[in-house]
Amino acid sequence: MKKKIIVFALVFTLVLVLLGCNNRPDNPNAYVMDRDTSYAIGMYLASQFQIPDVHYDYRALMDGFRDFNEMQETRFSMDHAYMVIQAAFEQIAARDATMNEPLSNEQLLANLEASRLFLEQNGRRPEVNTTASGLQYEIIVQGTGSRPLASDFVQVHYEGSLLDGTVFDSSFARGEAAIFPLDAVIPGWTEAFQLLHEGSEAILYIPPDLAYGQYTREIIPGNSTLIFRVEFISILTLEF
Repeated sequence: MKKKIIVFALVFTLVLVLLGCNNRPDNPNAYVMDRDTSYAIGMYLASQFQIPDVHYDYRALMDGFRDFNEMQETRFSMDHAYMVIQAAFEQIAARDATMNEPLSNEQLLANLEASRLFLEQNGRRPEVNTTASGLQYEIIVQGTGSRPLASDFVQVHYEGSLLDGTVFDSSFARGEAAIFPLDAVIPGWTEAFQLLHEGSEAILYIPPDLAYGQYTREIIPGNSTLIFRVEFISILTLEF
């Protein structure tokens, strides 16, 4: 984790050097990065913090970048920022350390068979659509908005559960809709949301190979089919 903090500091310092000593927007001598270069720097920063199953608040991230870079008043000091980042990495490390032990081959095969039987029976229902990949989805409310691309961000409410009804995650319970980049979630979500229109409500039935496969993730056993109840609120255009 200390290595990550050091990398963060070095990369951030590099960006500030690239942008010049006086980064106030009203500085007539400021070097203005073009769109491609700014995007490339964003990619490079993201490459240093690409952590599995971690989603950022992109608006807040860019607010922090802009405030610091333009020498505006920041929400807290840089020392405090390091402490916040360190605490987050420690939480991620603790999460990874508490992941369940891998299931036995017998358990994995049993879960795979249970998934196969469920999807086979579920796919016979006339209201359920099955794609070539094996993804199944059921439209509850047909939206009238646009359909997203894989590169889009979407705002959704969702609840994820296992075949036995165990809920493993719910934005409904948190009382706050989630924002996801569609190209950074499980394949079943990436595929499913490209089939849905804004305003749609649907149930997604995601087979193991489009979810987490044979890997156990916290309370999600390996080879689990995941069921998501989703409300597709909107496609987001993030302006920084």
